[in-house]
Amino acid sequence: MTGLNYIQVLLPLRLKWEPIYSCTAEDRDRIVYGTRVKVAFGGKEYVGVVTSADAKEEAATLGADKIKPISGIVEGLENITPEELLLWRQISSYYLCTSGEVYKAAYPAGKVDEEEVKARVKERLSLRLAKLDEKIEKARKEETRQRYLALRQALRQAQGPAGEGVQGPVGEPVEPPELSEAQKEAYSRIKDIFKEGKPALLRGVTGSGKTEIYLKLAREAIDKGRNVLFMVPEIALSRQLEERIRAFFPGELKVVHSAETASNRAEAASFIRDRKYLVLGTRSAIFLPHRSLGLVIVDEEHDQSYKQDNPAPRYNGREAAIMLARIFNADIVLGSATPSLESVYNCSVGRFGLAGLDKRYYDSEDSEVEIIDTIAERRKNGMVGSFSRKLIERIKETLGRGGQVAILRERRSYSPLLQCEECGDIPKCPSCNAALSFHKREDGTGKMVCHYCGRVMDYSGTCNKCGGNLKPLGACTQKIEEETKTLFPDARIARLDSDSARKRKQETEVIRDFSEGRIDILIGTRMVAKGFDFSGLSLVAVMQADSLLGQQDYRADEHALQLLEQFRGRCGRRNEKGLFVIQTSQPDHPVYKSILDNSLRTSSLPSMLTERMLFSYPPYSRIVNVLVKDYNLSRVELMSRELAAAMRGSRFGAGVKIIGPYSPAVDKVARENIRIIRLLLPKDKSLTGNKITLTETVEVFEKERKYIGHISLDVDPV
Repeated sequence: MTGLNYIQVLLPLRLKWEPIYSCTAEDRDRIVYGTRVKVAFGGKEYVGVVTSADAKEEAATLGADKIKPISGIVEGLENITPEELLLWRQISSYYLCTSGEVYKAAYPAGKVDEEEVKARVKERLSLRLAKLDEKIEKARKEETRQRYLALRQALRQAQGPAGEGVQGPVGEPVEPPELSEAQKEAYSRIKDIFKEGKPALLRGVTGSGKTEIYLKLAREAIDKGRNVLFMVPEIALSRQLEERIRAFFPGELKVVHSAETASNRAEAASFIRDRKYLVLGTRSAIFLPHRSLGLVIVDEEHDQSYKQDNPAPRYNGREAAIMLARIFNADIVLGSATPSLESVYNCSVGRFGLAGLDKRYYDSEDSEVEIIDTIAERRKNGMVGSFSRKLIERIKETLGRGGQVAILRERRSYSPLLQCEECGDIPKCPSCNAALSFHKREDGTGKMVCHYCGRVMDYSGTCNKCGGNLKPLGACTQKIEEETKTLFPDARIARLDSDSARKRKQETEVIRDFSEGRIDILIGTRMVAKGFDFSGLSLVAVMQADSLLGQQDYRADEHALQLLEQFRGRCGRRNEKGLFVIQTSQPDHPVYKSILDNSLRTSSLPSMLTERMLFSYPPYSRIVNVLVKDYNLSRVELMSRELAAAMRGSRFGAGVKIIGPYSPAVDKVARENIRIIRLLLPKDKSLTGNKITLTETVEVFEKERKYIGHISLDVDPV
């Protein structure tokens, strides 16, 4: 096999191994670790990443006749950095997927294609500039020379600094605001934690000014020549923060999130390669080709939106951010008013350092809390549709004082389901075992939508089974908006959910108009509860709050408490005490009691930790959900039972618990039937070995039963 050159290539596929390819001596001189090459695999062509530029030993075990040549080096694309590959390896190891699946998430096909196009455009621009330089030198007339100079200037502006796309106007940076005494104490504590080499958890009440601390830390990092990644859980939140941060970092800010086009994502990657930067982004910003990171900020670290559910890698952006910070030896700060139990636990065992910020920036008091028992109100004719008469009065009083109101209903659509008045049938999605939600159109007609697979069906108003009338049951954001307009006809009302804000412009306008007082009442899903700063908001209300609790999930109370506390903190932020109203049919629920009582609120998380410890749930163990999906119902039931039996017969360490298989609340999505086997793995020295045993058991089962493609693993599900 002498005279041939062999390389190992990572492909964007679910492969447990990395194929070997051959290349010419000429290509070999240009190939290094991270070079992107085009290769054929399984009858298709892929852009792979070279993970070994010298794979002679691996090639010797295969035989030259089994090794294909590469199709060529992908011209114009930047090499994948060692830090990127290291992050992919760590994510794949922790979340029990392949490095190829992580690579596919980091560089989807559309992004790679866009990068190639940009590279070709850049090359053509460079050639045109070179030719213009020659023409300028040879120009005899001053008029001609000036025309060529103007054209060159226009091309350079199009090319951007360092050839990286058009840049907007850059103003002078504004210094971050002066910190209050409470902020200075928290900032000083964070700096001490950084010196200890630990992640810092900034536990600051809503409205305490965590962002100002982030900005000061970011300015220090950039002034030292290091770069910053500022993560937020939601796109909407990044849009409000963008304007604020740009004032302090006009030339360094780049916003990145999953809704960006392939072109914008490729431009973001180019942007951060040749300059100091502060990237503001959602979890996908983890996969940018970061360099010289000095600081990572994870705001609202508790938020469920940081978790990717499907497809693999099913990673949590918070945990991946910690991995990324370690790779670069960067400082990392996690911030939240209601930290995750995992982070609280990590502080208690010394893995994280805790910095507290218990005082609001404007010294305003916590909002008052009023719990309204909707069952009791209904008995005494105290309800008008979805609204209690008490809440109606509170809203009228608030509007009369010139205040603003935000209403949270944690479901979009007009109503969550329809039911026939004659036979009682509830229309379900033919592809999913889930009720169809009713969405009302502006012209009064409607449509039925599955919120799991996205199927849209026409709404006739009549039952397909008996011809009776279909009646909407329950009220979601759209119906509550309709009721609000009837109850408060003179108020300016808007809705903010994924239906009403499908485009960035619409969403930005709603947020800006509410922030600037042009909207009186804002109705929305949990989007309205996130870290927005609305100075005129003095009343927030939760409708049908019990929907936050009625979930088949051991985290339900934790998540409900976090969301309610976040929403409570949105009001009364400018020396004014706000009012937080919760409409519920379970007024005595412990979550509501902890919201009402400050002493209970401070002890609620520790008590939840104690409860988790008793049942060996995270953070005292690791959960891995094994998901089995199949279009054939009898087969998924058989295979999931046999897989669970195989797991129980495997050599797991002591203390491993295997639960199931069982059906989730929605056990059929997009025609695929779903069963779950849940493993609780002790957090001890056996954890790594147990995860290896799990993956090996699944691999053997897939091969022996010829059941590949039906089983997936979800580590740390939320």
